[in-house]
Amino acid sequence: MTSRLVALCFDANDPLRLARFWADALHWEIDDETHDEIGLVPTDDTRFRIEFQAVPEQKAGKNRIHLDLTSTSIDDQKETVERLVELGARHIDIGQGPDDGHVVLADPEGNEFCVIEPDNSFLADCGRLGSITCDGLPAVGYFWSEALGWPLVWDQDQETAIRAPDGTGPFITWGPPLPPKITKNRLHLDIAPTDHGDQRAEVDRLRSLGATRIDIGRGEVSWVVMADPDGNEFFVRTPQ
Repeated sequence: MTSRLVALCFDANDPLRLARFWADALHWEIDDETHDEIGLVPTDDTRFRIEFQAVPEQKAGKNRIHLDLTSTSIDDQKETVERLVELGARHIDIGQGPDDGHVVLADPEGNEFCVIEPDNSFLADCGRLGSITCDGLPAVGYFWSEALGWPLVWDQDQETAIRAPDGTGPFITWGPPLPPKITKNRLHLDIAPTDHGDQRAEVDRLRSLGATRIDIGRGEVSWVVMADPDGNEFFVRTPQ
């Protein structure tokens, strides 16, 4: 049994504003909207949603997870950056060099992301969302490959990457350095057993792979909060 990736979730102080920004950035559509949560659905072959959930806490420190957006030409990259800055993004310096082809930005709540140069061959057949890029050790890439049943498509130089078995949607990648964990991650993955799966059995399986159950103070909820081998939170929902 494996789980499927249901959603990439953002903690947000203003979920609606952040959802509108990312809908425009990714060319996705807003699917549903409540006071505390907003979802985006893909307009390409990506198999999961993006959800924005209201939290009171402000962002603290650099995120361990960021998104890499693709571009089709130098002009497209430039126009994308200009458009996103108009929508509330800003240029930031995280140590990139002057010769780097990608552009590093932060969204309206400070979440880092990159607009990748058009000649990046690794992301060549991806949609606008090219990669969920994570700081992490190889072991966590192996963990997520087993957790989701996604094959390793890269395992070299302390970097790992996985992708859905049918070759659609973005990559999920991990690589050094792994910064110290100072607070709950601003972005996390929500997964769920498939239709006929069992949440408790899946939690046990994930623990056998190296995950741990943790308490982040959510009280009585239907999902189980866990941490992967690098300490990154993820939620296991009921079968879907």
